[in-house]
Amino acid sequence: MGYDRDISSIWIIMKLSLSGILFLILIAALIVWLGAFRADANPPEPAVEEGRSAPDFTLQDQDGKPVTLSEQRGKWVVLYFYPKDDTPGCTKEACSFRDNLTAIQQLDARILGVSVDSVESHKKFAEKFKLNFPILADDRYQVTARYGVLSSYMGMKVARRSTVIIDPLGIVRKIFPSVKPEDHALEIHRALVELRNSVITAPKS
Repeated sequence: MGYDRDISSIWIIMKLSLSGILFLILIAALIVWLGAFRADANPPEPAVEEGRSAPDFTLQDQDGKPVTLSEQRGKWVVLYFYPKDDTPGCTKEACSFRDNLTAIQQLDARILGVSVDSVESHKKFAEKFKLNFPILADDRYQVTARYGVLSSYMGMKVARRSTVIIDPLGIVRKIFPSVKPEDHALEIHRALVELRNSVITAPKS
């Protein structure tokens, strides 16, 4: 009788311990999930400014090919930064650009995505969702820092979700410090239409 009671007590303790562990795992997962959205919240002023030259850089795309910003001169560039490959908001944003790529290209513009993920991560992300534009790996955090969009959460560095439109002369024409992933491609298309009708001027000294 005492033996059965001991076994029952041990079983109850084990069930309580397991429940506690599962609860802690769920809390940790929730914190990480919320962290992906904190990268979009309360964005500080970006390091780049409208009307000034966009900082040049060279990064590898998902195929390991180097892409240099200054070599895109002659075309509009939509440079969009996002927190992490294959997460809900970033997937919506990337697929939105994918689905609207032709319309944006008709405005003589090119899309370049940037995150701090690796080339290998980008390749998997691009293949999984059939992305038809370059996504660049800033795994040394140099470009995201230079553009003022490098953020950190729980010790993990990520790019804050934001977009810069650069004109054919390499001048920053419009900055979106915070965006809605699912509607952003259409927002960019409208902005490009308006900007293409504006007068292109030289950068500020």
